[in-house]
Amino acid sequence: MNLASIFLHPIIQGPTAGGNNTPAQVAAVSNAGGLGSLACSLLSPDTIRTQTAQIRALTDKPFCLNFFVLETPKPDPDEVARAKEWLKPIASSLGWTEVPTPAKWCEDFAAQFEALIELRPAVASFTFGILSTEQIRRLHDAGIVVIGTITHADEALAWQSRGGDAVIASGTESGGHRGTFIGAQEDAKLTTFELLPTIVEAVHIPVIAAGGIMDGADIKRALDGGAQAVQMGTAFLVCDESSINPIYKQRLLTAGDHPTRLTRTFSGRYARGLENRFMLEMAAVEKQIPAYPIQNALTGAIRVEAGKRGETELMSLWCGSGVARARPMPAAKLIETLLAEIAAA
Repeated sequence: MNLASIFLHPIIQGPTAGGNNTPAQVAAVSNAGGLGSLACSLLSPDTIRTQTAQIRALTDKPFCLNFFVLETPKPDPDEVARAKEWLKPIASSLGWTEVPTPAKWCEDFAAQFEALIELRPAVASFTFGILSTEQIRRLHDAGIVVIGTITHADEALAWQSRGGDAVIASGTESGGHRGTFIGAQEDAKLTTFELLPTIVEAVHIPVIAAGGIMDGADIKRALDGGAQAVQMGTAFLVCDESSINPIYKQRLLTAGDHPTRLTRTFSGRYARGLENRFMLEMAAVEKQIPAYPIQNALTGAIRVEAGKRGETELMSLWCGSGVARARPMPAAKLIETLLAEIAAA
């Protein structure tokens, strides 16, 4: 399969979960010849339907819906109680006496999947896990191209063997959550340009490079290295159409040499963001906190409240290691800029 037959330019706007990427942004990228991606992982099936309709009202071009492959957990009450206890000092700093129990731990992936089949976008991408051969067959029957996120060659081979159409090779520089699903997350340490050649050699399906790619020179390097396209999350996170909290956007635009780091303190799964007080205060129990989505749901109320108060030290400021090179502009202008830079490179 050639990805150029689906979208004009080899640029995929990375999905950024948590309501950060809007239908307007997705449509703007697709209208400019890239592939816009809507992060559906934290959305209910009805919200996915509504936002997909909004995208279709703004573009007739292909776009992608992105999902976390998850099973709804049945957490041990003792584990939840311990996790709440560890979060108490953070909650106290907000004036709370305890951490509220979330109404639900995550969205139902099975229900999301049925909505996806019904909606029939051109492309669907997945992370945190792998679909079954039967699920991939159903997507293909609905005319949907299937892309899996991987962090090493065994995962790429697994997607290929089950019928996946392409893989996103996510280097350790990538912002937000790591997509590792075979082996320990902390063992997937390859940078984007260390990972890319190993995946291009391992599989015969298209490879999309992701992680630390911020400008046209980076894109050209990835294409020269065998990638058919790149996925860029952080670069689009500061675009005009991105709906991230303004104080979060300001932190990204003024990041300079402030360190990013991988942490599982916010969500129970390793993710990269700007280092802050929450990460540092929770570091001692980082290895013991519950896995995603339990920790993610428990910290949700804290992060929302911190956002309302402008307390960025308690927010998950997800971004890639190349954040200092992020440039604020409309999404279509960014695509235009990147294409000029590719040509110049």
